Amino acid sequence: ALGDIFGLGGSSFISRLFGEKKFEDAKRISVFSFYGAIVCGVVVTVVLMLLRSPILGLLGASEATWEYASQYYTCIALGAPFIIVALTPSNQLRTEGFATASMIGSVLGAVVNIILDPVMIFGLGWGAAGAATATVIGNVCTDIFFVWFLIKKSRNLSVNPKGFHISGAEIGAVFAIGIPASVTNLMQSIGIALTNRALLGFGDDKVAAMGIVMKINMIAALVLVGFAFGGQPLIGYNYGAKNRERLMKTLKLSLLTAVVIMTIGLIVFQVFPGQIMSIFSATDEMLQMGKSAMRLLSLCFIPAAFGIVFSTLFQALGFGTYSLLMTLLRQLIIILPAAWILSKFLGVTGVWLAYPLAEIFSLTCAFFFFSRIYKRQIKTIPLQSEKKA
Repeated sequence: ALGDIFGLGGSSFISRLFGEKKFEDAKRISVFSFYGAIVCGVVVTVVLMLLRSPILGLLGASEATWEYASQYYTCIALGAPFIIVALTPSNQLRTEGFATASMIGSVLGAVVNIILDPVMIFGLGWGAAGAATATVIGNVCTDIFFVWFLIKKSRNLSVNPKGFHISGAEIGAVFAIGIPASVTNLMQSIGIALTNRALLGFGDDKVAAMGIVMKINMIAALVLVGFAFGGQPLIGYNYGAKNRERLMKTLKLSLLTAVVIMTIGLIVFQVFPGQIMSIFSATDEMLQMGKSAMRLLSLCFIPAAFGIVFSTLFQALGFGTYSLLMTLLRQLIIILPAAWILSKFLGVTGVWLAYPLAEIFSLTCAFFFFSRIYKRQIKTIPLQSEKKA
């Protein structure tokens, strides 16, 4: 979440600068974002280590899981700078058209993680700490690849601080998107943490089942996010270039792709929840609860498809506050109160029902925000035929 301050904040600003043909300005913003991410990562490490116990409690760690959660948490906290830095060039490379390089860097880290996981968990006997260490090392490899690529291949992005300067207005432009994007993702993490705590009263197995379901749900969500973020630099570029036709074509294609992907996800989650849950080490009770949870969560998929695309649109155009408001309304106004109230009457099922209710409410807000932006910002851009005339 905190990596988005410089990852999404920087890439949104850079894509608009590219559209305005301000390539040197974009390069300076990329330098600021890279070193800003390093500083942010160090600060995060210090804060996480100082507040380890209260944060673990907030995340829902119980007496039975505290030791393992603490091992994993500590390694991830120490590796925070590498994780946060990796998110910056992975977002910014797409603005220059290097989507493949962004994918290679991310996949490289994931592959290293997968290879090292069994070695460190079982071979070295490090358990949960081994899993976290493998994750950090994977991100280190990703960082090395991205720095090499920026130095050798990129013409308009950089990590070279020589002659660097930046104005307060430019920093503000990065933070105007980055901070709302960061808070947006942070609120989602906090929402999951508080949901964990709501489930604690029903037993640790319910929390474990939720962890499995959320991981499965994340797979569908990340496929959607990948396509949505793929359109983000194109939207920002065309907005900066004042090309309304291409901007709207990109938006429509993003929406169509998102709906198709999530419709497939909805069908799979409704028809094959047991088969998917059985891939994980779930008890019979966790399996039954997980099947019910997957079916209920999949009801979020179609409204979530629209919501994520509109959220990336707002970020690309420089209206990150709208994305933030969508998340705050979803998490604070709907999910948390609804989960608490419904759980009193429907038990665990009530917790899951809060999610589709929240997505529908969030989508309503997204349509309202988009109508405002379209009337005031997009519709006022002259069409190419009008410019020629």
